[in-house]
Amino acid sequence: MIAEPVRRILEIGTAPLMREAYPDTTVHWSTGMPADFRPQSERDNLVTLRALPRLARALSSSDYDLVVVQPATVAPWHLDALSRALFRRSALRGVVPFGRYFGPLMIRGKVTAPIALWDNDDSSLILRHNVSLLDRATLFFKRELPPDHWRVFTATLHPKLPTPRFRMKQKNQQRVGKLRPVSLGVPLGLDRSAIARPLPDDQKTSDVFFAGRVQGSSTVRERGLPELLALRDKGYRIDIPDKGLSFEEYLARCARAWLVWSPEGYGYDCFRNYEASLCGSVPVLNRQTLDRYKPLRDGEHCFYYDVESGGLTQTLEWALKDKQRLSAMAQAARAFVLAEHTTGALARYVAETTLAYADLQRSVLQSNR
Repeated sequence: MIAEPVRRILEIGTAPLMREAYPDTTVHWSTGMPADFRPQSERDNLVTLRALPRLARALSSSDYDLVVVQPATVAPWHLDALSRALFRRSALRGVVPFGRYFGPLMIRGKVTAPIALWDNDDSSLILRHNVSLLDRATLFFKRELPPDHWRVFTATLHPKLPTPRFRMKQKNQQRVGKLRPVSLGVPLGLDRSAIARPLPDDQKTSDVFFAGRVQGSSTVRERGLPELLALRDKGYRIDIPDKGLSFEEYLARCARAWLVWSPEGYGYDCFRNYEASLCGSVPVLNRQTLDRYKPLRDGEHCFYYDVESGGLTQTLEWALKDKQRLSAMAQAARAFVLAEHTTGALARYVAETTLAYADLQRSVLQSNR
């Protein structure tokens, strides 16, 4: 057995994602709120204005094999960033967390190691202030990556849908060539928790479970909810809570259901797909609109349905006819998610893919000399 090479990683972002795969060699620079910062070792740092020079020195050093950055949704120069920093209770105590917005932008300076951007945002766009980060990056991993990758620049880098002229420019082709899909995956640490566990089939108490925002969310949910309610009227056991649930109760009710309805919300890929699978239920999703990373497979791990009227009803009624099949699918989905969609598994994918691509680039440059 060949030992996995040691990866020395510097990560900038709200959560220490890379530490799930490389716990002893990841240095995390948190862009979260100071009140939430809980350092566990000397490898934990908080991005502040005062700490930026130290972060710049770390990035320019030869101490790391890889830099991973979670891009921000707000630019430091945007009014939202300033208002979020100033209009909060901590500002009364002299704590103004404005420096955290500059963390990702530090890669615009000197960086010695290859750079991976890991974007888990709901949006399918690359915001204008992050285009400069894309230019500096080796690869850009995006959760909500459209099948036509060019659409990430719609109304951001291009005023409308990117035109043939825009797409033919070499610089823009290089940008698109860096894009890679990544899943949202399991919430950080949930795969190690005892609260997300399947139940025996004889403890299933509902046919379909759904809990989530409908009003003010996607039209997919607004269109599908009446179909669920109609199935309840037909005698199916449909579990839709009439009030908010704790996370533990939400997972418990996932485990007690044969199927979990998982329609898209603000983004397509959501935690519910993977939470349901961990809990031993089979997720039911509207058909995909993304270029996804190792997606759940229809009829093996999950069911996909058409959003047109009657599509959800037809899929649910057909799926519930064979509980033995659902049991086997739930086991397969859980095993697949644990193997491919934990934060640790995704971190290894980001690291190894980026480093392999960087090696390829170096080889091409050397051969062209």
